[in-house]
Amino acid sequence: MNITGMLQGSKLLQYVGFPTTEVLGPSASEQEIQDLIARHGLVFIKPVFKGGVGKKGKAGLIGKARDLKTALAEKERLYFAEHRHGNAVAKANGVTFEAGVPAEHEIYFAITDDTRYRAPTMTLTHRGGVDIEELDKTEIATVPFDSLTGLKAFVVANALSDIGAPKEIISPLVQELPKLWELMHHYGMTTIELNPIRMRPGKGGRLTPVACDFKCGFDRDDPRVARLGLPAHLFTSDVSDFEQEVNQLRTHQGQSDVFVINDKGTILAPTFGGGANSLVTEVLGDAAIISSDFGGNPPYEKMKSVASICYRHFLKQSNVLFIIGGKSNNTDIHETFRGMGDALRQHFSDHGPTPLYVVVGRGGPNLVRGMGNLADTCDALGLPYRFFGFDSAISEVVNYAKKVDLWMRDGGRAEIARSLGIKETV
Repeated sequence: MNITGMLQGSKLLQYVGFPTTEVLGPSASEQEIQDLIARHGLVFIKPVFKGGVGKKGKAGLIGKARDLKTALAEKERLYFAEHRHGNAVAKANGVTFEAGVPAEHEIYFAITDDTRYRAPTMTLTHRGGVDIEELDKTEIATVPFDSLTGLKAFVVANALSDIGAPKEIISPLVQELPKLWELMHHYGMTTIELNPIRMRPGKGGRLTPVACDFKCGFDRDDPRVARLGLPAHLFTSDVSDFEQEVNQLRTHQGQSDVFVINDKGTILAPTFGGGANSLVTEVLGDAAIISSDFGGNPPYEKMKSVASICYRHFLKQSNVLFIIGGKSNNTDIHETFRGMGDALRQHFSDHGPTPLYVVVGRGGPNLVRGMGNLADTCDALGLPYRFFGFDSAISEVVNYAKKVDLWMRDGGRAEIARSLGIKETV
């Protein structure tokens, strides 16, 4: 998830007119907090985390208050709270004050792509406000729908009827929930989740769905995301300096997905393609320094910049520079290899040579020109290399890179250092 919580969620939901609880941000004054309590009687205080960190309620990281003194005490407790969920650790930077919504019914609603159906899929239950995994399957509706026609009202109505939802909540949900598909579809989201939606009673007893928590993820390479004008910091979490530098270069023309796996690793593997990345990171294990996907036909300047960042942070400790990817359909191999080779020349010029073995496995347009350009760079720098073309099994190429890494550890690094006329470095 890229965005969690109602601070940004309420703003996004306004684009489609979906009702939300009233929210104040970290900069709210004491008078504003007091007025919110006076109007609603109850406020919830929640820490603001970057990214999607779950199970905050179970960790005791959601406070509630019916008076200003308690609200400020909870603000102090949660403002810089640290939360661990599984392997993820996040530190809060601020809190929100969210108006309590009295309700008898709570709803869970989500839309995401489901590989079982190869279609957007709605998940809906009238037993919201809890972890959906804790519910019996008979209480949950999971319904794929056609992305061309969208989420129709009758799909929501049928789903609620099938799980035995109370009649009084069906009509209000049928009117409001289809709006969430519009939000997801028109603004480049990959998933959206509201839990809970509380059914607030109004005049005459009619219920109104009110969003009280929000999560969503975006396809950062979808230009429709730019319509929202979201600040770049919303898409960062507690990342390293390296990840932050690469993320700043992210554009629609060329991906720059990167994550540090082991900052003590010895194989620097700029990877092209999500499938290749999954295989490479799994097989290399702890030897891999980064997990990456630099595909999407990046232009020369961007590829050179990304490679320069990788080299500056990790080349000194690397035994193997492993450039790997599947057979591309549209990525210009010559442009990407030229950018990576020129960045390597520049790095050696600025920081001096380092013992390194270059292994490449790739296929796609201008492959021969690209490999020729990169080979010239390695020859000029005095680096050993081995290139594999599109007819080589990627799994075998990965295993070859692992063997080279072992050879480098077992004296190969010192041998290359002597050939470069430098002292062995670690």
